[in-house]
Amino acid sequence: MSQLFRRKIYSDSDTSTSLHRVLGVWDIVFFGIAAIIGAGSFSSLGEAVFRGGPGVILLYLICGFACGFTALCYAEFASRIPTAGSAYTYAYASFGELIAWIIGWALIMEYSFGNIYVAFSWSDYFTSFLERMGMHIPDYLTCSYTEAKKAFLNGSENKELLNAWKNAPLIGSLKFIVDVPALVINGLITWLCYVGVKESKNFNNVLVILKLAVIVLVIMVGFAYINTDNWTPVNPETQVSSFMPNGFAGVMSAVSGVFFAYIGFDALSVLSEETKDPQRTLPKGMIISLVLCTVIYIALTLVLTGMVDYRKFDGVGDPLSFIFEKSNANVAWMELVVSFVAIVAITTVLLVFQMGQPRIWYAMSRDGLMSPKFQTVHPKYKTPSFATVITGIVVGVPILFTDKSFILDFTSIGTIFAFVLVCAGVLMLPAKEKLKGRFHLPYINGKIIFPVIFIGGLIGFYFWQPEFFHTLMDWNDPKEGEFRASIFFFILINLVLCIFTFIKNFSLIPLVGLSSCLYLLTGMSHDNWFWFGLWFAIGLIIYFCYGYRNSKLRKA
Repeated sequence: MSQLFRRKIYSDSDTSTSLHRVLGVWDIVFFGIAAIIGAGSFSSLGEAVFRGGPGVILLYLICGFACGFTALCYAEFASRIPTAGSAYTYAYASFGELIAWIIGWALIMEYSFGNIYVAFSWSDYFTSFLERMGMHIPDYLTCSYTEAKKAFLNGSENKELLNAWKNAPLIGSLKFIVDVPALVINGLITWLCYVGVKESKNFNNVLVILKLAVIVLVIMVGFAYINTDNWTPVNPETQVSSFMPNGFAGVMSAVSGVFFAYIGFDALSVLSEETKDPQRTLPKGMIISLVLCTVIYIALTLVLTGMVDYRKFDGVGDPLSFIFEKSNANVAWMELVVSFVAIVAITTVLLVFQMGQPRIWYAMSRDGLMSPKFQTVHPKYKTPSFATVITGIVVGVPILFTDKSFILDFTSIGTIFAFVLVCAGVLMLPAKEKLKGRFHLPYINGKIIFPVIFIGGLIGFYFWQPEFFHTLMDWNDPKEGEFRASIFFFILINLVLCIFTFIKNFSLIPLVGLSSCLYLLTGMSHDNWFWFGLWFAIGLIIYFCYGYRNSKLRKA
């Protein structure tokens, strides 16, 4: 049993690596912007706006706040452990081997499965752009089998999906429906990651500059078409104008779509062994990119919800071009420009995620928890070549049989869980000597402050929304029952944290990050938790069959 929670000791001065160190601060910032501003702004933003209305801006603030404190925790780990592996490596140092494996397994969910969603989004924008240019790809070659089948069985009004199901050729008794653009872009990005991080860096920086220029253009042009009445739409049931027409539960139901926009920033920590002076460079790059992206997301959401009634975003996969369509602002040239740049933006997300996953496997293999093949470094390109190819396969195969909505929820819950453990891990770290030029997470004693903030906030919320607390234990309500149950456990866990903080003098910054990320988990449905649990059950079977027996820490 002790082996399961035995911690690995890392030296903060060990920066030796067989990988190629070429990345500076602004390369890290650009990779951060590449990962964060992509499918979240150009695709999942539409679904988030539809669920939460204009009030989804509050959720971006909450997620930005939670990710800001989490980024500080990542930065603290990155300054102590300058090796590849991200949260996996950090968990190994904080909690021990079993939790490290669980986090590594969650990161496979985040990077590999996240890239499936991003590949689907890329395909949507690519085919949409070709349509506007007068070129048509058959619908059964631009969507997944599962999406088309669901649309047919559920009586969807999505013409493209219904046409795909209706017109698809048969192979035996099976309809041939394959998202070819998604498969092709996955193959191309895998090749780019295979040939080297330097080539990937240069390619990424050019695309990020182009992406930021067009996002600024969208905000400036869209600002002229804002109708402020759209920020307080009328709820059809209550006939009351509100910034949150579906209530706060409606806003929280959009947490998967909103949080998906932020999950890329932690991918930067897997680049430690390819970063120059990682203890100094990585923390700066992560924090700068996160602040910039939060400001951009809030501005974009204000423009979208101000230009178009939030209810029109139902099922819209390309929201930034949608607002300029003929039925909305009717700015044809902007519609074309945004469609093209969305392809560019989403390509950069694919690149960063596809670089992240092989380096997680590389780190796990180095510890003996996965096959030694994953440690293979290409003699010429100095990249984890075998792991990169396997990542391409892991992303490519599910594209054939999954759909976007499932992948979106599946990815977000795993990422938030990883963030929770990173913040909790910082609380477990011993104090360190302050060295000039290194990032140091400021220590603020949370003994009194955290309990006062949480309990005081709870009391304040009670006087503001007493009805919510009167119905808190009514978990059978079909609309808000799950959310109430989640809030109950959120309050219970935080009260326990208050007690331990008072006793142990925990640091305030990781505490706030931990509490914020726990709150984001309250927006997850029981289906999310079921698939999350099933995924981890599979991971534990693999660990006990292979990882536990081959662990280098155990053998040592």
